[in-house]
Amino acid sequence: MTTATARIDLPLRQLDPLDSTVVFRPEATEAGYWTGCASVLHEPDRDRFVLTYRQRRPRGHADGDRGYRCAVAVSDDGLAFTDVWSVHKSSLVSPSMERFSLIGVDGGYQLYISYVDPADNRWRIDLMEAGEVDGFDVSARKEVLTAASTGTEGVKDPYVLRRGPVTYLLASYAAGLPETADAAAAHGTADIYNVGATTHPTGLATSVDGQAFTWHGEVLGVGDGWDRYQARINSVVALDSGGYLGFYDGSAGHEENYEERTGLATSPDLFTWHRLTPGSPWTVTPHATGSVRYVDAHVIDGEWWLYFEMTRPDGAHELRLARRPVGI
Repeated sequence: MTTATARIDLPLRQLDPLDSTVVFRPEATEAGYWTGCASVLHEPDRDRFVLTYRQRRPRGHADGDRGYRCAVAVSDDGLAFTDVWSVHKSSLVSPSMERFSLIGVDGGYQLYISYVDPADNRWRIDLMEAGEVDGFDVSARKEVLTAASTGTEGVKDPYVLRRGPVTYLLASYAAGLPETADAAAAHGTADIYNVGATTHPTGLATSVDGQAFTWHGEVLGVGDGWDRYQARINSVVALDSGGYLGFYDGSAGHEENYEERTGLATSPDLFTWHRLTPGSPWTVTPHATGSVRYVDAHVIDGEWWLYFEMTRPDGAHELRLARRPVGI
């Protein structure tokens, strides 16, 4: 299999999330149980897909709640995956984990992880490296971005890509609090995204060695409608015509946290983004909250491969894959 960039006449046709196949189901059939926020690495030279995903339980669950487990899995067809590595949030002494992002580098792999720092209840991003995708060591993780290093109230959900010698890391962050805000209260739940204290744009960091990153701040701000609370870029596809197409999650308020919907944006350089969907989401599901989020998009052999997390009729979330030819 070969990977190619996409030739797209924008706007891209709306995705029907029901025209897709289940990759992973949640462990229970009720709201608060999710399996999703995937990132996918396609390795055509090894005829292999490598996927990271997260499992979540409702708050207060006796056997571990919120984002309690993240895993790396492999597949030869991009649909049937087998776990080869996993981590429980207890190994990080963390209240919760969220999206991981995996890339291949010379001599192995880099796994960027996001979790709540137990020291300050703020989201952060760390890095692990290994020669193979089953060899990551949590105890050897390195700091990449924190609330303190970015001048924010927390940073999470990395999406990482390489262009030449530069590593680009797009991440959701919690913007600075108003002077009148109570910071302790804002972080009291160990998830500032869920309290409405501030907004959550996408920021960008870059590195020439994949280790030390320079934080550039906001590249996609929140909108003024359906995405006025959060605008989180989840994946990027390079276009043959130049520039990039981005898939982002939006929400109008903290009440929609966990149930975001998908929008589209374009960029000439990964630093400046323009919304294609300012008035409404690009796609929703007819079930429950309508949430379709964490779209991880790829073009492989002239075909779209769209991995995404979707709300089901019972309120739980499952991970799905939709495929269709480019241009349709």
